[in-house]
Amino acid sequence: MTPRAPFASSLAGAAALCTTIGLARFGYVPLFPALVAAGWVGGGEAGALGATTFAGHLIGALSATRLGGALGVRRALDIAMALATLSFLACALPLGFAWLAPWRCVAGIAGGIAISLAGPAVQAVTPDGRRGAAGGIVIAGVGVGVIAASLLLPALLSAGVAAAWLGLGLLSAALWAFAHPRWPDPPALPPAAPRGAGGQGPVGAIILAYGLSAAGMTPPMVYLADLAVRGHGMGIAAGGLVWALFGLGAVIGTLGGGRVADRLGRWAMALWMAAQAGALGAALLPHPAAVIPAALLSGFSGVGISAVALGRLRGILGPGTGPAWARATAVYAAAQAATGYALAWLFAATGNAHAPVFLAGLVLSGMGLAVAIRRG
Repeated sequence: MTPRAPFASSLAGAAALCTTIGLARFGYVPLFPALVAAGWVGGGEAGALGATTFAGHLIGALSATRLGGALGVRRALDIAMALATLSFLACALPLGFAWLAPWRCVAGIAGGIAISLAGPAVQAVTPDGRRGAAGGIVIAGVGVGVIAASLLLPALLSAGVAAAWLGLGLLSAALWAFAHPRWPDPPALPPAAPRGAGGQGPVGAIILAYGLSAAGMTPPMVYLADLAVRGHGMGIAAGGLVWALFGLGAVIGTLGGGRVADRLGRWAMALWMAAQAGALGAALLPHPAAVIPAALLSGFSGVGISAVALGRLRGILGPGTGPAWARATAVYAAAQAATGYALAWLFAATGNAHAPVFLAGLVLSGMGLAVAIRRG
């Protein structure tokens, strides 16, 4: 393997998460108010579509390890990119909630596969001492995708919601073409350590805190742009810029997350969870300007914690990180799916009120912070 191969693989992994998470999953957030305004779905249905994406993410996370083992990581990542691209193109048809829901589920499946496999695969082909940084680069792709969607969608939406879906689909296809020849080709992973092996206590605490982070971050990851646009009366373009700040925070949080996890150990999770609690608290403030720190801190903590958790698991488990990371991703996805559907009901039941939704997120984030301080 040439010296540049690990970096090329890191860029490919970043492209995979840029597409399947940053665009296919989080690109939906600034589309939320536009779908409602265009009459494609109602407010409650739009929230349910976000929750359906989380459910698909769970399916992808649960199937990723088996898929990667059967087909190889490279083919599994190609499947993820194909599913993401197809979901964008299918969602361009204005056929209502019943049509959009399964395709948003497909988008979630793509993200669950990619995030379960890309990070550990890249770390497996990266030399010691650079793995935390490599994991940060891969997960930073999420933030890059969020920024790209935020900057592109206002222009695309000027031509209509269908044009926005199609534009994201073309970008997804281009990123797939870039990543395909650069996919990591990791060696077969060793068998997972027994559950009672050393380090399982910290591993369980990391996964629990990660799941609570997922549940607490559900409101910003679905409703933040809608809070700006419909909650505070900002325009669609302003909502897109708020979501771009989320992406900027995500890039900062992920690029630094792996390195900080290597240096601070268990306290890294607590630091990121504290930032998440701050983000939810800011979102509850009544002044419209509060969405700016809420967006930055949400991206920093909610996406950056994935790099922290991956780095912590790698530090504890070494080459056996893959199965534990897949388990953590599944817990994350299950927590967001369950919370997403509950909050969609709450949002509709309260007449599209944002405060109850974000308050629930703050409570869940506080629980995650308590776990991280005690054992993470």
